Amino acid sequence: MRRVEHVMGFPVSLRIDDEGDVVDLDAAADSVFAWLRDVDARFSPFKPDSEVSRLDRGEVDGVSADLAEILALCEHYRKATGGAFDVRLPGRGLDPCAVVKGWSVQRAAQLLTASGTRSFCLNAGGDVVVAGGPWRVGVRHPEHADRLCAVLDLTDGAVATSARYERGDHIIDGRTGHPATGLLSLTVVAPTLTEADSVATAAFAMGTEGVEWAAGLTGCEVFAVGADRGVLRTAGFPVAGERTVPPVSRAL
Repeated sequence: MRRVEHVMGFPVSLRIDDEGDVVDLDAAADSVFAWLRDVDARFSPFKPDSEVSRLDRGEVDGVSADLAEILALCEHYRKATGGAFDVRLPGRGLDPCAVVKGWSVQRAAQLLTASGTRSFCLNAGGDVVVAGGPWRVGVRHPEHADRLCAVLDLTDGAVATSARYERGDHIIDGRTGHPATGLLSLTVVAPTLTEADSVATAAFAMGTEGVEWAAGLTGCEVFAVGADRGVLRTAGFPVAGERTVPPVSRAL
């Protein structure tokens, strides 16, 4: 079963390879997209009546358990990056989207698992969580939309990329207040999309030093393309067709 919907400002595609007589595929998909629409309504900083917007305006005294979890993750990565990752930048409203996306899509994957779905690929604007593989996931070349710079073999896990090619220099280094331009793209593979997406954005905000920081996190594998077009990848980055991938530094 395959379904694509536009949610949270980007296309979300779901592929389920389970047999329909084992799982109610339509109900499983319905639960995923209903959850993502609910997240968008509750946590989008672009919707004036969302909980995030009302909190930013000081209109609520407390927050929901879900938003408390999101804000705790934001604070964790702010501290871990020395302020490079910050959802409360001066002169800007509260914007936790960098954490909300991965967190919400991982929750959607958990809904699929709870429904009995065993084999699926959920792709949210290029950030992917899979189960019951093997699945092959391509990493887009940061300068050529029709090329890939890596293809990954994944069975159960997630992959997320932060880059400048879709939205320009939109990731801000909270330490300087300026766009992070030290990297062209940075891809993280992790057990969950909550971690993969947050780490990819946080590391990108740090610039070149973020590559080593992300690579040092337990369970994270990294593929990064620098502004000089050099490539760095960790030894365990799951490139398709290679049993052992040594760290490399080379031009694309």
